[in-house]
Amino acid sequence: MSHHRIRGTDRENIMDLRNARILVIGGAGLIGSHVVEALLREDVKEVLIFDNFCRGTHENIQIALRNPRCKLFDAGGDILQTDILHAAMKGMDAVVHLAALWLLQCYEYPRAAFDVNIRGTFNVLEGCVANNIRRLVYSSSASVYGDALEEPMTEDHPYNNWTFYGATKIAGEQMMKAFHRRYGVNGVGLRYMNVYGPRQDYRGTYVAVIMKILDNIEHGISPVVFGDGSQAYDFIDVEDVARANVCALKSTVPIGFYNIGRGIKTSIRELAELLLKLTGSTLPIRYEPAGQTFVSNRVGDTAAAERDLGFFWKIGLEEGLLRLIEWRKMHIEAVKQKRGQL
Repeated sequence: MSHHRIRGTDRENIMDLRNARILVIGGAGLIGSHVVEALLREDVKEVLIFDNFCRGTHENIQIALRNPRCKLFDAGGDILQTDILHAAMKGMDAVVHLAALWLLQCYEYPRAAFDVNIRGTFNVLEGCVANNIRRLVYSSSASVYGDALEEPMTEDHPYNNWTFYGATKIAGEQMMKAFHRRYGVNGVGLRYMNVYGPRQDYRGTYVAVIMKILDNIEHGISPVVFGDGSQAYDFIDVEDVARANVCALKSTVPIGFYNIGRGIKTSIRELAELLLKLTGSTLPIRYEPAGQTFVSNRVGDTAAAERDLGFFWKIGLEEGLLRLIEWRKMHIEAVKQKRGQL
């Protein structure tokens, strides 16, 4: 595969994943580990995982690393260490950039949010120029929109964000556009809706609600819903999100930003009722006064991603939640066994 710099007008050098070498930054996290596995199902030459294991885990990538085409970058994986980052990028054809501090961390530590999410993303973009990276897929977020002014939200929805996290994702998108214009870095930013699925940790803001409800059900405690439970989101399974990344890598879009969701609105009350049904629980829902929420309604229009990236979701909410419930059981069992061996 050739490595010359491509511009938006150079349509003959569309990303062909056959024999491609792809760096996945944040490849040990929830989304990243599934992206790694999705890429290994393609005819790629190498998938290199770059991760500082701040949120990602070795457990998430142990199956992927059994594949000889998958490697863990051995010098560490911090996007703030530019020499290490550039060394990982050397000889790569494409980069998937998923590393970020999450919403609550950004709220609590705004300076760290700037350093990791903004300066770190600048470092990644700079590395793309220095290493002739042919394509970048950036993990943006529906947080750039803030509270919905219209539904469903198209990509033209204004930036209505009021959070540090959303501000960092807006900055990442704008820098991508600037690097595309000045240096010809081609890429796509994916604005994820509410991602859930196997390997989910307990530290997200909206998605953690699923794990909290399952924990309560397991202990015979009524699941808690804040307010009247009418706040509604667009839930998408992590496997679909991983496929969206592959679609973005393969796409012919020189630069663009796309909603990745199902375009289906599910209220927190409906979510709690579905989890009770799927676990066979007869516990009543307990409603409590609403605390601090960062956003109360968000559902994305999926038409642009279907048209430009060829991405269509496949996994419905019930099917996805059943997979998550099954994984959670196995995960808890494995943790118990490991403790028993210590």
